[in-house]
Amino acid sequence: MPRGTNHKFKLLYLMQIMQEKTDENHGLTMTEILNELSKVDVTAERKSIYTDLMDMERFGIDVDKEQIGRETYYKVISREFDVAEVKLLIDAIQSSKFITEKKSKELIKKIKKFVSENEARQLDRQVYIDYRVKTDNEKIYYNVDGIHSAINENKKIEFKYLEWNTDKKLVERHSGKLYRVSPWALSWDDENYYLVAYDSEEDKIKHYRVDKMSDLAVSDEKREGKDLFKGFDMALYSKATFGMYGGEKKTVKIQLKKDKCGIFIDRFGTDIDFRKLDEDLCETRVDVNVSRQFFGWIFSLGGDVKITGPADVVADMKKAAKELAALYK
Repeated sequence: MPRGTNHKFKLLYLMQIMQEKTDENHGLTMTEILNELSKVDVTAERKSIYTDLMDMERFGIDVDKEQIGRETYYKVISREFDVAEVKLLIDAIQSSKFITEKKSKELIKKIKKFVSENEARQLDRQVYIDYRVKTDNEKIYYNVDGIHSAINENKKIEFKYLEWNTDKKLVERHSGKLYRVSPWALSWDDENYYLVAYDSEEDKIKHYRVDKMSDLAVSDEKREGKDLFKGFDMALYSKATFGMYGGEKKTVKIQLKKDKCGIFIDRFGTDIDFRKLDEDLCETRVDVNVSRQFFGWIFSLGGDVKITGPADVVADMKKAAKELAALYK
């Protein structure tokens, strides 16, 4: 039998065919495998394919065979990612505001290669991107790359920061002021991507929406703020910072009805403690960055939740409530 021009790639093409066209529920007969190989100009004898399938097993690819009637079907039955895991990754991409619609489609197309063609078709029926709120800033990927480079090189970054105007256009804040900060971490919060950095001018940790940065460049200056980020816990920081709006970090005492405990556990985790006050009420203490956004979250929980300390936070809450009530007089 004359060999095809791609015969030397036979094993590689066989691996590709088996991973793309078979899965736990879909197999190929030996005749179908040979036909698929012929499409890429590879000719082979059945005996050599049996040997190649065994080599794939030794390589770590789990190949199974199933007898159905007179036919034997060969299939790859395990992968690096299963369908549920790939669907989870796709859902994360779809729900991310900071990933543009164009990039979402590109990433999803790549991720679907982790499963077979049949499984990918199942996922197609569940993929919805159009009309979701997405950024238009294609430069976000260069921004992320620049931030990672600066962190690895221990350098500051410079950028201009943008904001929306009434014409629905992103414009430069503070007349195009150049921001210069020391990047230390990236965080995904509330469907957006944030840079967590040290601002030496204000001597504090601040965060910035990555999709609202423009003209980002890595500076020659060394990063600052190392002492502030020693033992820095990104998860704790995200829990304490509502909507990624900053504020002074304080331990706040909150009184709540017992049926609201789940809301606080969802927000602050299972390490939170509750002290029983009576049959219906309990009390907890949480570390938060006190801001209007935190007060807004408390407002949203209604009359079953009340800040009871410290006194200055209670006073600020009262002030915020009065200002809000005055708008509706």
